[in-house]
Amino acid sequence: MNLLFIADPLETFKTYKDSTYAMMVEAARRGHAISAMLAGDLVWKAEWVVGRTQRVVLSASAKGGGGGTSENPLMKPLPFGTQPPFGKGGSTHTTSWFERGEAEWHDLASFDAVIMRTDPPFDQAYLYATWLLEMAERQGARVFNSPRALRDYNEKLAIARYPRYIAPTLVTCHADLIREFLVEQGDIVVKPLNAMGGAMVFRLRPDDPNVGAILETITQYGRETVMAQRYLPEIKAGDKRILVIAGQPVPYCLARIPAEGETRGNLAAGGSGVAQPLSEHDWEIARALGPELHAAGLLLVGLDVIGDCLTEVNVTSPTCFQEITQQTGFNVAGMFIDALEREVRGE
Repeated sequence: MNLLFIADPLETFKTYKDSTYAMMVEAARRGHAISAMLAGDLVWKAEWVVGRTQRVVLSASAKGGGGGTSENPLMKPLPFGTQPPFGKGGSTHTTSWFERGEAEWHDLASFDAVIMRTDPPFDQAYLYATWLLEMAERQGARVFNSPRALRDYNEKLAIARYPRYIAPTLVTCHADLIREFLVEQGDIVVKPLNAMGGAMVFRLRPDDPNVGAILETITQYGRETVMAQRYLPEIKAGDKRILVIAGQPVPYCLARIPAEGETRGNLAAGGSGVAQPLSEHDWEIARALGPELHAAGLLLVGLDVIGDCLTEVNVTSPTCFQEITQQTGFNVAGMFIDALEREVRGE
């Protein structure tokens, strides 16, 4: 296959944990051609959508030199349940892992698959990119995840489609309604609707003297709609990332456990990730949502579950491939590329 990744600059990849990098490694080991571009380099010209793309060739050390997961040092399984040999201060490989060719303009339909992996925030630039990608689809491009689904499934608001699995939740820009919700629930979390990695997530309790200032900040004095949810003490056991690929759950999740004194389990916020088998309830959620999400055009989804409650449906650039693979030996990137190959073949 000839694959195009629309992603953040390759030089910024933290290759010890980046899931897009893991996808590229798996694709390269299977002999697929890889190109990359920035979302900002999508152009509509002469009634056609084109992109300024660059061919990417991975180094021998990145590809691992073979077809098995164990032959790739970045994918080498660790004893089950142990922590990987990296953390917040791990190496951030830059251009040593790839070489790229000259930038050229290409019709997106000339690629077998276009993988949209640009990180949030889902801002105006991201929205414009989805419109351009949808135009490219009408011209024959095959885009994963579907640009329409990226718009339809806001990563926070999408949980409203599945009320049986969620905790008490409020979405509003009105601080007085959030205060009422806080009194009702006694302990809540508030967060923006378009961020990632635990950014701007606050835990509030009625006796917190900073409630007013926090609500002014996060709602921008009533101009920004946010989400409030009942605080789930089960977060201490981890915010579980459950990956669903082509409607089928990966059998292991990554429980992201908050650091001491932290509320957020996000790895970007200092949490530690421990891979573990899905619980019976995890399987129930993933199997209930998976077929619907796949039918909507979402090849890859990351469900966030705390305790037994669904808290987010991540569709833009779900992560945790490498952490799960390194701790369990299950080749998540392999499952993803398998699914991508089936989609391209029309199976």
